[in-house]
Amino acid sequence: MIGTPLLGALEGGGTKMVCAVGYVGGAILKRKSIPTTTPEETLPKLARFFQGEGVEALGIGSFGPVDLREDSDTYGYITSTPKPGWADMPFMPVLRDALNVPVGFETDVNLAAIGEYTLGAGRGLANVVYVTVGTGIGAGIIIDNKPLHGLVHSEMGHLLLKPSADETHPDGFCPYHKGCLEGLASGPAIEKRWGEKAGALPPDHPAWVLEAEYLAQCCANIIVAISPERIILGGGVMHQTHLFEPIRRRTLDLLGGYIRSDKILDDIDHYIVPPGLGDDSGTIGGLILASRQLQR
Repeated sequence: MIGTPLLGALEGGGTKMVCAVGYVGGAILKRKSIPTTTPEETLPKLARFFQGEGVEALGIGSFGPVDLREDSDTYGYITSTPKPGWADMPFMPVLRDALNVPVGFETDVNLAAIGEYTLGAGRGLANVVYVTVGTGIGAGIIIDNKPLHGLVHSEMGHLLLKPSADETHPDGFCPYHKGCLEGLASGPAIEKRWGEKAGALPPDHPAWVLEAEYLAQCCANIIVAISPERIILGGGVMHQTHLFEPIRRRTLDLLGGYIRSDKILDDIDHYIVPPGLGDDSGTIGGLILASRQLQR
């Protein structure tokens, strides 16, 4: 596209780093997945990919926790992660210095939320929550058209839930908290509880009754705490699309009629929804974030 800046997007995950180049409108020209090993091995590979493409700006979304405070000495760092070798790692500064281009930095889920809010299922709304349910659980929050950061950033995957009466592992599987959302409802939690990966379980498996319960508790908590105009549920576990119906109905049960909004009471099928961009939410969000750095 003549005259349109070529942009880079990086979804930094604990297992893999997804690099892409494209344009702000969401056109993805090239994508490559690089395993997340050690910083010494991984970061040079990331830099070489983008150097070879000639991007003019880069948008990064990273696993965390991370430092999002632009006035901080450790802005752009991965901070207290349990992933070996990555704690206190200057992730964004290393790539910014290697590429010598403007770089935007966000959490991985905020990146996906930016994509969905701008071009996906949240388009046209000012307040949206994107929840990813996969290897981990996290939430990207858009309030008044801006990603919510706060004191640190949202760690909604560690909301404390009420375990189901049918739960065989009420403490869940999180190494930090007993009974938190991630420890009860993430992909690894499903596999540890049932001995099989989520994708291998049939739709009528009892795993999904528990999963819908916990994700409905998540949605109900989001509604009473944040009151977004839409909740978007993405990530690998939500490829099981049969989950949406029981999550919606159980969310209504848990709210008990207290929240009086027609969008919830009468149209919940369009209130709790899958991503409009599918699995490209984060990549497209990265391109948008990169474009904003050029505008700044």
